[in-house]
Amino acid sequence: MNKTANRTANCVLLLLGLIGNGVFVQQGLAQTQCDPSKVMTVEACAKCHENEVKVWKSTPHFRSFDELSRRPKAKEICNNLGLRSPKRSQVCIDCHYTTQEIGGRAKPVSGISCESCHGSAKDWINIHNDYGGPTASKENESDDHRQQRFALSVDNGMKNTRNLYLIARSCYGCHTVPNEELVNFGGHNAGSMDFELVAWSQGQVRHNFLRTGGHANGVPEIERLRVMYVVGLIADLEFCTRATAKATSKSEYGINVANRSARASVKLFDLQQKINDRNIEHALRAFAGAELKINNTVQLEQIADEIQVAGQRFAETADGSKLGRVDSHLPKPNEYK
Repeated sequence: MNKTANRTANCVLLLLGLIGNGVFVQQGLAQTQCDPSKVMTVEACAKCHENEVKVWKSTPHFRSFDELSRRPKAKEICNNLGLRSPKRSQVCIDCHYTTQEIGGRAKPVSGISCESCHGSAKDWINIHNDYGGPTASKENESDDHRQQRFALSVDNGMKNTRNLYLIARSCYGCHTVPNEELVNFGGHNAGSMDFELVAWSQGQVRHNFLRTGGHANGVPEIERLRVMYVVGLIADLEFCTRATAKATSKSEYGINVANRSARASVKLFDLQQKINDRNIEHALRAFAGAELKINNTVQLEQIADEIQVAGQRFAETADGSKLGRVDSHLPKPNEYK
């Protein structure tokens, strides 16, 4: 761990030094959340997930569809960038709306919705709803069929909550705002700088019905929250690394994403001293080897890919019952967003 610690510390110092010398900047947009040609809309999900959709309708993710275009800040950003409106500008649509292909064109049909986070449903919704035949139900589904159903759904594009890293990537893909022009010239913030997966997923957006029999919006067990917290740190490091790979000038964007990368690596390193996990070690080693310099997009993206692999493996294999040392890092319920 000493060598990894030194490399991580040197990496962070180099990163902050490069900011001071004005080397950072970028181009590029956030990845489109889901394929509009395969979006089935909230109505398709509500047939079985009525309670989850009811919760969603009380969140900013839902309200953004009607409210975003009326906000003075959104109008200001559009004016700064020469954009017509949020609903007509891909740079806004990518993170603030779910789009569906209608008449050969992708059109916003809701705010951030089920498929924004869990993937366009056309290819997996029937698999997800098949409990073993026309007469089978969720209550009498066999364990083998359930495992096959989950695996096949994921293979066809579903971001299943059984692997928390898949869900975390949906969150961080937008909450890191990987678009320099949007920040430096548009005046958009550089991301949700205090975003932390447990706090932001267990407050007003929580819709934990499946794990409680479908009726109560329960709080996840502590073992799951421990895994979720670590997954969030790894995902933060991955997406901040991707954002840093796109930076090209000394600017608000470059300084913010670089500082966030540094903070994520230090937090993850400090936690690793307590739990000593091989996947976290993998992520830290990958990041510590980064050459944080201008026009190094290829290497930094490769490193982010390695961090992603480590994060998914952690989510797949971590035993929350053995992560008690994470508890002191978890946000308190009164800190949930």
